[in-house]
Amino acid sequence: MTAPDFLFVGTYGEPASAGRRGRGIHALRFDRAAMRLEPVALATGIRNPSFLICDAARDVLFCVQEVADFGGVASGAVGALRIDRASGALSALGAAQASGGADPCHLVLAPDGRHVLVANYTGGSIAVLPVGADGAVSPACAVVRHVGSGPDPERQDGPHAHCVALDPSGRFALVAELGLDRIMVYGFDAATGLLAPNPRQPWIAAAPAAGPRQAVFHPGGRFVYAVNELDSTVSAYGFDPQAGTLRALRTLRALPAGFAGRNHAAELQIHPAGRFLYVSNRGHDSIAVFALDPADGAIEPRGHVASGGRTPRHVCLSPDGDFLVAANQDSDCVVLFAIDPANGMPVPTGHAVRIGSPVCARFF
Repeated sequence: MTAPDFLFVGTYGEPASAGRRGRGIHALRFDRAAMRLEPVALATGIRNPSFLICDAARDVLFCVQEVADFGGVASGAVGALRIDRASGALSALGAAQASGGADPCHLVLAPDGRHVLVANYTGGSIAVLPVGADGAVSPACAVVRHVGSGPDPERQDGPHAHCVALDPSGRFALVAELGLDRIMVYGFDAATGLLAPNPRQPWIAAAPAAGPRQAVFHPGGRFVYAVNELDSTVSAYGFDPQAGTLRALRTLRALPAGFAGRNHAAELQIHPAGRFLYVSNRGHDSIAVFALDPADGAIEPRGHVASGGRTPRHVCLSPDGDFLVAANQDSDCVVLFAIDPANGMPVPTGHAVRIGSPVCARFF
């Protein structure tokens, strides 16, 4: 019998005084034929699980706890949970570990599954935590802290690491540094978990006050795409997989022509086939769609689709690329779309699920 598909949704619950209504991590069963999501389980007692990643090989869900105080230390946390493939229920797998900095907001699992890397927004640090054979995480074996600031006095008063991305080989780690207007480039030692600045190119600059938020490798490994939160743009880079170096190709606006309202671009996803790219816009409340050329990395705008709610902090594609969900943080809903295979556009299915302050979604 084929195991069911699930969608896991992380939420914001703290502080409640800020209107955060999350209750933990929700598990929803995904009925592909009916194009519906059905809530089936809820894991509570996890503080602000704002970013999730799945390890299907070990039936493990990793999550951050985006807080500034963990066990009396100025840090957030990283934890692992066992996934019950039959029910979608989650159970703690070992103890959560300090993330090496406050307000962790992004995770990536190394290709060999032996380490998880986390970006800590407040203070701008990156930490590497070993992962055991069962998926449980151990205390950090490496922490790298950035220094500096950017031109935006409100959002770039100091370093703010927002994303870690590993190239397909697992040899290089890119860090989107919102506070410094840079994409940092590190060499990653898969055996020891240590990080070292790439001597050939320790970083590449974004436009002043752009605020790089997420960086994603194209499936072919020769191109990188980054979303810039503060100026709502998307940048394309060529990537040399041998040297670990980036070269800027093109930067495009993630908003439609004529829009002059307040907006902060958020999540970036690339279709598994490598032909389309999606960016969520918080303010315009839309999903921007771009076409990609896998041969030369070219990026072209294709249009916008309403996210179905307010403040789409996260969008997530199913592993086969047939579906997309938008987590609309300020309207408490997760909205399901089908992807038109011809043009890559998300098509509303008419189905949504009410979840308090959803901020991240992952198909399993």
